Amino acid sequence: MNPLQRVLIEKAGHEHGFENVISGPDNEVLLGSARHRTQASISLHDDTWLLAFSSGLLSGELARSFPNVERFNGKFVATSLDKLEKLLRRAAALAQSLPNQAVVDYEKQVNKALAELPKNGTEIERMVRQRVGQNTFRSAMMDYWGSACAVTGITFFEVLRASHAKPWANCVSDAERLDVFNGFLLSANLDALFDRFLITFNDDGTMLVSSKLTMDQRISLGLNSAFSLRWVAKEHKHYLQYHRTIFIEGF
Repeated sequence: MNPLQRVLIEKAGHEHGFENVISGPDNEVLLGSARHRTQASISLHDDTWLLAFSSGLLSGELARSFPNVERFNGKFVATSLDKLEKLLRRAAALAQSLPNQAVVDYEKQVNKALAELPKNGTEIERMVRQRVGQNTFRSAMMDYWGSACAVTGITFFEVLRASHAKPWANCVSDAERLDVFNGFLLSANLDALFDRFLITFNDDGTMLVSSKLTMDQRISLGLNSAFSLRWVAKEHKHYLQYHRTIFIEGF
C-alpha cells in the first residue's frame, strides 16, 4: 500500500465515521472512533479495497444492508472509493446503534444530565433516565434503520417514531430497553397501532392486524395487506414473540 492509497483511506474514514487512525500492519489501515467501539481494517487486493470489522454482529447487518457487495475471505470488497465510503458510512451508523453502544451512550448522557441538576431524589433521576433513554433509543433506531420506516421506507423525519416491541416499563434492564432489536422505526400511524398492540408482525416480517379494526378503519389508516417489515434479524424475534403474545390476548 503506497502513501497516497493510505491517505485516501484515512480521509474516507475521517469523513465517514472512523476518524481515528490506529497503529497497525504496513499492509493495512486500522481505523476507529471515539463515538463507538468498532474498528475497521482496510487492505488492498488486486486494486480493490477489502474491509473487515471487529464486530461480527455489525458485519452481519452490513451484509444485509448491501446484499450485492462481494466478499473475499470474509471481507467486504469495495471496487471504488465511493463504494468504500458507503460501506464505512453505513458501518459507522450501525456501530452507534447496535446493542451495548446505546447503553454506553445512555449512561454518559444520564450522568452528565444528573450532574447538572440538584439532588432532589429518585423521582428526578427516574424522569431524567426515561427522557435520555427514549432519546438514545430513537437515535439508535434512526441509525439502524437508515432514518427510514421499517415497513414503508418513508424517510420523512418528522413522522418517524421509535416503537418498542417490549414496552419500556416492562423491560427488566436498561440494556433491554435500549436494545435496538427491541423495536422498530415506524411512521406515526403504524407506531400508534403497534404501541397499542393493534398491529404486530410475524417472524417473517408480515404484518398482522387486530380484528378490532374494521375494513373502513384499515383503509382510512392506510394499512396495506401487503405491509411487512423490510427485514427481520434473528435478534428481533424474541421481542416480536413478546409483542405477538399481547396482541393475540387482545385479539
